[in-house]
Amino acid sequence: MNAASNFKNSLPEYSFHGEISQCPECTSFNIILDQSRGESVCAACGLVLSHHLIDNAREGRRAFSQIEKSKRDQTGSPVSALLPDLGLTTVIDTNTQLSHRMKRIIKWNTRMSWSNRNMLIAATEIKRIGGLLNLPLRVKEYAAKIYRQAFKLKLLRGRSIKAMVAACLYYSCRAERIPRTMQEILKFSDSNPRDVRRCYRTIIRELKLTVPTLDPVLLVPKFIATLQLSNDVEKTTIKIINHYRKRYNVAGRDPKGILAAAIYVACLYHNESRSQSRIAKTVQVTEVTLRSRFKEILKFVKIPTVPRPVPVQA
Repeated sequence: MNAASNFKNSLPEYSFHGEISQCPECTSFNIILDQSRGESVCAACGLVLSHHLIDNAREGRRAFSQIEKSKRDQTGSPVSALLPDLGLTTVIDTNTQLSHRMKRIIKWNTRMSWSNRNMLIAATEIKRIGGLLNLPLRVKEYAAKIYRQAFKLKLLRGRSIKAMVAACLYYSCRAERIPRTMQEILKFSDSNPRDVRRCYRTIIRELKLTVPTLDPVLLVPKFIATLQLSNDVEKTTIKIINHYRKRYNVAGRDPKGILAAAIYVACLYHNESRSQSRIAKTVQVTEVTLRSRFKEILKFVKIPTVPRPVPVQA
């Protein structure tokens, strides 16, 4: 009798609508229902009590046509672009007694097609590189959508999956204004940089995408911290870049070259010694590019000359 009562007490309590109202781990009644993810989580211990919940609530807006009705239908948990089948998987229960025909259906249902296998490899690579670069979820989902469109147009024939993934991630970072350079993505990808650049040009040309420009101001805090410069140098660098964009057309010019030259001019302005080679190596540009942008910046920025101390002879 005691064993039966203990087993009954260990079971989670359900509300009138079939939702779990008590946590079986810590016996807490503070349950949080996440509508966006379709999960119910215990607020005390963090245990996920249920997932993939179906939203039965009505939206409140009336539909006057079949198109509006199809747009306002709400069924199941939200669709994720990072899943090979967008999260719309059909799972058949194998614990019940099934016929021979149903067993064959389950066997064929578990086999993955080449398109789903390709998307699984790509989604795994997007999650891996996105996790190492601390990219937000919207960037990874946008990269997965671009890759899916490229796969539908058969752009992956003769091209590497990992190279196409790196190109899609680079484009999504630029489109979402996330300060990540091509070299940072190539650091965590074992693809050839030449192949990644070819894939990047291919998706822009075939998908008819607009090329987003990378704002050099977004890269300033990162490289200022890497070079261990002061806050005054950072403010001056941002001002120089803003004046440079007003004076010159930045289209077709490497934003990292403009950034490197602006940092070098700001260091000279505030008398903080950083050589051109060190700045160019940190920003990953050539010294020739840095000097070219440096000559252009000198046309509208005057660097104060600091007199050198004269050595005293004993």
